[in-house]
Amino acid sequence: MVEHLTKQTFLEKVFNYEINKEWKFEGSLPAVIDFWAEWCGPCRMLGPVIDELSKEYEGKVNFYKIDTETETELASAFGIRSIPSLLFIPVDGQPKMASGAYPKEDLKNIIQQELNVSTLVV
Repeated sequence: MVEHLTKQTFLEKVFNYEINKEWKFEGSLPAVIDFWAEWCGPCRMLGPVIDELSKEYEGKVNFYKIDTETETELASAFGIRSIPSLLFIPVDGQPKMASGAYPKEDLKNIIQQELNVSTLVV
């Protein structure tokens, strides 16, 4: 299930940049954040893909969306210049940003490489 974040829920679940100067992830599972806007065509194409991935990785990766039109402070805090932009956040380590509407298979590869999470059942 994809959760829409506000500044307040972002501070609680992802990163409290008002308290911490250095990156400190607040979550217990890796996360993917989709920075998007209603008027953005590629964002609307990516939306259903993010929904599918959230089901495939349920319990392994948290998926969030941030509307850059309503959450302008979060968009500027991450220097979002183009949308869609995706932030891949491992539990340990630094987050990585990717811009553009990637195909589902590419996103799965990024999740496996950057977050070290696979949908394969071992």
